Amino acid sequence: MAFVITEPCIGVKDASCVDVCPVNCIKSSPEAEQYFIDPGTCTNCNYCEPVCPVTAIFDAFNVPAQYDAYILKNKQFFS
Repeated sequence: MAFVITEPCIGVKDASCVDVCPVNCIKSSPEAEQYFIDPGTCTNCNYCEPVCPVTAIFDAFNVPAQYDAYILKNKQFFS
């Protein structure tokens, strides 16, 4: 299961996670409020999680309950 970017990223969009991703699976768009991780491309390397300045990135198995909707939100961004 991939990593997931959650609500704390909204409005921040710090690209630290993008810079460390070895498979270029973290994307956004000009109109999106946050970054998203492509679950089909993510290799679970965990490089992104520790560099996130707002602690918005979680392993999908450990996403806090209040951010559960972001698992689907990340997946839908790439659909």
